Amino acid sequence: MSVTVNGQSGPATARGPVTQEWQHIMLVKCVVDSVRINLANNTRVVILKDSKIERYLLIWIGEDVSYAIASELQGARHERPLTHDLMHSMIERLGGEITEIVINKLENDVFYALVTLQQGDTMLQIDARPSDAIALAVRIGAPIYVEDDVLARASVNVSAPEEEDKLGVFRDFVNQLDF
Repeated sequence: MSVTVNGQSGPATARGPVTQEWQHIMLVKCVVDSVRINLANNTRVVILKDSKIERYLLIWIGEDVSYAIASELQGARHERPLTHDLMHSMIERLGGEITEIVINKLENDVFYALVTLQQGDTMLQIDARPSDAIALAVRIGAPIYVEDDVLARASVNVSAPEEEDKLGVFRDFVNQLDF
């Protein structure tokens, strides 16, 4: 099996070509906890939860994608396909399958993600906004992973005592949001 990442092919692993860079990456499985809306300023956030411990990652997202994620989580059905439904159908009809999404980077307060597609013997990792990647993942039940160093830098851990001040700010923020 081969994999293509950013135009470079190599032997396949779950994360891409075997290189020094890929060998030391730790992935943490997360689930979508909720999508929230701050009614005061109309901002939206998707909250990911570490699947093993009480640790949360907040990612600010746009209105259209917040609707796409929330409506899928609530089981809403639409007369016509939404953008992420269309993307999923196109990938499927071309013989591909989304195997996972990984939120892999945080630079200048901007999160980055990769969508991993399997098509026959070829694995592709495609750069995506985390919100779009999450919207695809919730539609098909694909696992959502976050690189551990991203979580270490940007998450809120509710079980650590030294995080109590950070948690208070988190609680205040979440309590201002609507579902």
